Amino acid sequence: MERLKLIELEAVLAIARKGSFRAGALDLGLSTTALSNTVAKLEQRLGVRVFHRTTRSVSLTDAGRAFVAQLRPAVQSIHDAVEAARSQQDTPSGMLRINAFPSAAREIFEPLILDFVRSYPQVHVDLVTEGKLVDIVADGFDFGLRRADLVPSDMIALPLGVPRGHAVVASPDYLADPPRVPADLLNHPCIRVRLPNGALLRWGFEKAGEVIQLDPQGPLTLDETSLVRAAVLGGMGIGYLMEADVADDIAAGRMVRLLTDWTPPIAPLCLYYSGRRNASAAFRALVQTARRYALRQAAA
Repeated sequence: MERLKLIELEAVLAIARKGSFRAGALDLGLSTTALSNTVAKLEQRLGVRVFHRTTRSVSLTDAGRAFVAQLRPAVQSIHDAVEAARSQQDTPSGMLRINAFPSAAREIFEPLILDFVRSYPQVHVDLVTEGKLVDIVADGFDFGLRRADLVPSDMIALPLGVPRGHAVVASPDYLADPPRVPADLLNHPCIRVRLPNGALLRWGFEKAGEVIQLDPQGPLTLDETSLVRAAVLGGMGIGYLMEADVADDIAAGRMVRLLTDWTPPIAPLCLYYSGRRNASAAFRALVQTARRYALRQAAA
């Protein structure tokens, strides 16, 4: 039998992991057609179907489940061997994959990620942002970037020391009678936010041990931070965003911050990763860069 290619095996694992050909193709940086053709050729050589395909869904066949169960640790062993070889490098190179919440990525992109890429031009960073929690090991990522309270307990977490919090903001021209307490927001039009899982964001507040969650009403429901910001700047109502996303607007006077005493700091960001014995030079370099960044934040 003709030898199987690693990309064919990676294709099967990506589809099994992501649950669709489209998502698997995105994960591997291929077109859906190319991925489908790759799997079809693999199935032809194996002589069995690995996936059940319909226009609506993809699932593993019985033979596919058995194949993937043996394939996953074997491919991981190959990656481990590659990482072991790379760990002997003196110059960081290769690819690092990072999974992050969009808000977290925005906060550290320029001071940490861009600084790292400038310092190590032979390293390629693949930064994937999504609003849901993922298993970074199972999904093929080197690092995750999340709030400290969302980091899995079996991961090594490196706190980045970034002060973080939500900000309730409005256009200066909008407010004639600003809210004094969170309940006052129920009398104002607010910009509602839809989360990646489809749920509406509840606005959280805390002061002197009192915790309040609200679901304010308003003329717009949006699922993109830049649109919420534009709506607030356009005088459409009050917004509830990460402070880092509107800090420049507040400083420039384009927005007014409200209820500051009800929006205390939240859990800091952490760069996290699984323990590995043969970390590549690029992997070690990012960890060291993140540690230096955290020290700068602590000293600021």
